[in-house]
Amino acid sequence: MSLTAAPRTPVPDGGSEDPLRVWFRFIRLNRRVTAAMAAELRGLGLSIPQFDVLSTLTEREGLTQQDLAARLYVTKGNVSGLIDRLVQAGFVERHAIPGDRRSHALRLTPAGTEIAARGIAAQKAYVARTLGTLPQDDIAAFEHLVLKWRDVARADSET
Repeated sequence: MSLTAAPRTPVPDGGSEDPLRVWFRFIRLNRRVTAAMAAELRGLGLSIPQFDVLSTLTEREGLTQQDLAARLYVTKGNVSGLIDRLVQAGFVERHAIPGDRRSHALRLTPAGTEIAARGIAAQKAYVARTLGTLPQDDIAAFEHLVLKWRDVARADSET
């Protein structure tokens, strides 16, 4: 559906009360910030999915590929290929789990910890340059709306 097909309801600040228009703006913003972060991470030699794995492992090392896939909302197959590449790059190690011959605990190497920290720093800098420049009240209102939307989306997916 094109944006021109969505009915417009002007409001004083030039915005729109139409949820579909807000949705399209949100999707476009998501694409813009994702592309910007992808460019930042490419400068470090990482893709967004690789960074997602590394940053997740900074929060919780020892996850299995299955646990990691669940946390990242991707398939175990997708994670498997990512882990293979990150192991090959020297950023992640697989460690045997006693009593479980099929699963391995994933841990960052020192190089993985360092590149993850650089990626996190790039992400923090981007957020500070963009979202961080908005007034605190706007950020709080945005967070409130995002959490409300998340809760509605969760409830919708459960029905």
